[in-house]
Amino acid sequence: MRLILLGPPGAGKGTQAQRLVEKHGTPQLSTGDMLRAAVAAQTPVGLKAKAVMDAGELVSDDIVNAIVAERIDQPDCARGFILDGYPRTLVQADSVQKMLSDRGLNLDVVIELVVDDKALVGRIAKRAEETKAAGKPVRKDDDPAVFPERLREYYKKTAPLIGYYYAKGLLKQVDGMADIDDVTAQIEKILGAHKR
Repeated sequence: MRLILLGPPGAGKGTQAQRLVEKHGTPQLSTGDMLRAAVAAQTPVGLKAKAVMDAGELVSDDIVNAIVAERIDQPDCARGFILDGYPRTLVQADSVQKMLSDRGLNLDVVIELVVDDKALVGRIAKRAEETKAAGKPVRKDDDPAVFPERLREYYKKTAPLIGYYYAKGLLKQVDGMADIDDVTAQIEKILGAHKR
């Protein structure tokens, strides 16, 4: 099963991806993790990424796409994978399409976690408070002051993917504001229907 989880920051993509990994053994491919792994492994593309990051610049689409392509060729991805946080733009979505078709593969489904933005801001603030209360550092991404900007960035760059995948007949939506277990059940129902 090759799938993409879509939704704004804080929608619960990471949580649901982890549950899918545990249940199905399908690897979760997060671009941040893949970048760090490629840099640590000193692959040619990892060395390129390291040079860009060391210069304090953003890693280009070309480098990110190359890292994803390198990762999906690993043996553990033979039966499928979950893309979480990638693609982020229409250009990257086209790249995913090309890298899969070059390998004779297809994307099975794109699942959008539909959320209420105002409630999401509250969810992030609560997560930041709980993290602080536990004596852990709050992720920069979870800073309630920074979060609205991340949300705007999502709607500007990533939200167009909703229409892109809908037009391809790949988009399925779940209520991302439901209880975590309910969201998991909705996703499993989609996957179950897809396997038939």
